[in-house]
Amino acid sequence: MQPRMKNPAVVLSDAMQPIQQLLKAAQAGGIDGQTLELVHLRVSQINGCSSCVDGGAKTARRAGVSDERLATVAAWREAPYFTEEERAALALAEAATRLADRPDPVNDEVWDTAATYFDEKQLAALVLMIGVTNLFNRLNATTRQIAGAWG
Repeated sequence: MQPRMKNPAVVLSDAMQPIQQLLKAAQAGGIDGQTLELVHLRVSQINGCSSCVDGGAKTARRAGVSDERLATVAAWREAPYFTEEERAALALAEAATRLADRPDPVNDEVWDTAATYFDEKQLAALVLMIGVTNLFNRLNATTRQIAGAWG
């Protein structure tokens, strides 16, 4: 396998720093790091970004996410390994990633459930993490970045 080109944020080097700053802002929003890593991994799975799934699994493992949780995040609704807070974050992540799948993608039920577990700053961090992950996925999947190539 060969990538089509380098990641666009690497080619346009002025783009990488702002993207990294968005990621750091999301990570500083008061949400548990494991929850953010699970969200990143689930969004990347939905988008089929092998580079982000690979890197996300490694980062999640370093953050302390267990092998059981890593193996079942794609089936989080049926797996017993996730807290209600994590389930709310994953539901929001899925809805916000699949915007075109239904007329009201992030419905009130999904949003209100997340809002019972997260305050406004945490919700902002969660939405930002979902958005940044979708950006990474689109850059990497479009240019066919290779899983494992980023370390």
